[in-house]
Order: sequence, then structure tokens, then C-alpha cells
Amino acid sequence: MCPPGCLHSICEQASRRGLLKAGFGFGVAAAASAASFAATAVAATPVAAQAAPAVQTRSFTNVLDLTHTLYEGFPTYSGEKWFTMEKPVTWAKDKVNLHRWILMEHTGTHIDSPFHFSEKGNTVDLIPITDLLVPMVVINIAARAADNPDTSVTPDDIKAWESRNGRIPDGACVVMNSGWGKLLSSPKFTGVDPAGKFHTPGFHGETAQFLINERSVKGVGVDTLSLDTGLNSAGAFPFHYAWLGSGRWGVENLANLDTVPEKGALLFVGAPKVKDGTGGPSRIIALV
Repeated sequence: MCPPGCLHSICEQASRRGLLKAGFGFGVAAAASAASFAATAVAATPVAAQAAPAVQTRSFTNVLDLTHTLYEGFPTYSGEKWFTMEKPVTWAKDKVNLHRWILMEHTGTHIDSPFHFSEKGNTVDLIPITDLLVPMVVINIAARAADNPDTSVTPDDIKAWESRNGRIPDGACVVMNSGWGKLLSSPKFTGVDPAGKFHTPGFHGETAQFLINERSVKGVGVDTLSLDTGLNSAGAFPFHYAWLGSGRWGVENLANLDTVPEKGALLFVGAPKVKDGTGGPSRIIALV
């Protein structure tokens, strides 16, 4: 627990307004400056990352929350409730509020660790912190997905993005914006049809091989329930197995992707540090 007055003091020193006014610099490579970011945010004193390479820096002017609020009944493919909040300690009874959470790791906006779909990959606590603050690339397929929910992000989509913006930055996270983040309260979000098949966009299996073999990418993200398309999430999971099996991570159920430019943002993944975890609900933030 934080002693009385502790949080108030920290918030006064590290308010969002103060951070934005200061316009702290971040390396485009981002991985080398993660530790510096954390120290700067609290103490307002630049701290060089140990053995960090020389990188260009830039400032950010906005902080965007890409996280859905987790609640009981958040959609899942199985239809089962994967999150429950119990209230064994209440203000009325105990003059303290303390809740007990019961959840599956992969519910709400969350991270998939490599171990989720591999025998010996890194569990969520072993993902290097320097891999969780990275350049963000947004691939917008929303118009196509509105007409065809079974569509996917292909290598051609990656190349089209690069024709407008240049090569994907090394160490980036490539994010699919399919428009699904706005459908959370709609039955279309899970995409299940009367026959029990799922129809939601995702990454094509060939895109995993392209990003693994021809680009230097650390993570991917989607605004749907699965990195794979819904049809492939019924058991095949070609993207999951290839991508997570290569030692990389993914994030699912992202929100508010229409607020993020297709290039130039930094993505911070606030992954839980749980020993042996396969993933977990995460706070995902874009710095623009």
C-alpha cells in the first residue's frame, strides 16, 4: 500500500498536463528509452538508459487510451463469463473496499505472450520491458471489413502502408484497425452465425511469415477477439501458432483505433507481471 498522501504527491509531480507541457522526448526506436520514460514521468529529470544507442528523439502531445473497460459479461468466443468481480470487503461493512477478481487471462483488452501458443516461449512476466514501448503502425481495413467480416490483413496491406509511409520501423507493433472496436456492444463483435461459425477480421497466416522473415517487428495488435480471423479461431489458429511461436507477442480487443494516426505514434503495453502467465488484461496506451 502507498502511505497516506503518497499518491497525491506523485500525481502533483507527474500530472498528465505537466507531462504534455514538458513534451518529453522519446526515441523512435523506443525500446532503448523505456526506462528513461518511466523515470522522467515521475521525477521530471531525464535519465539516460544504460548502454542506450544514440537515437533521434521527438515529443508527444497526446495520450490515448486503447483499452476497453473490462466488465462481467465482456464478450468471449465461448459465450462463457471469463471475468467475475466479488466484493467480500465493503465500505458499509468494513470501512474498506476490496474486491476479488476471478478471470481467464485472455479476457478484455489483453496481451498474448509467446507461451500462450508455444511449448517453451516467454511467459508474460519474461517479456522484456524494452519490448513493450514500441513504434505503432496502424493498418486500416475497416472499409473492407464492413463488407466482408472474414477479410484479413495480408502482406499486400503491409506493402500498401509502406508505399505511403516508408518501411515499417524496426521493433514496431503492427495493429489492425478493422472497425470492430466500435462494435463491442453489438452481436457482430463476436461474429457468430446461426451455424456457430465466427466471422471477424484478423491477420492472415502469410502475414505472420512476411513480418517474421522480412521485417523486424516485435508485436501485433487487433481490435477483435483474436489475432486470427474468426473462421481460423475455431481451432486452426495459423497466425497465433506462427507469430507467438516465433517469440513475439500480440494484443487483442484494442479500442479507439480511429484516434491514432497510421504512423508516428508510440505504443505502450502495460502487461501484467505474473509469474508463468500466458497473458493477461493490460492497459494499452498510444503516445501521439
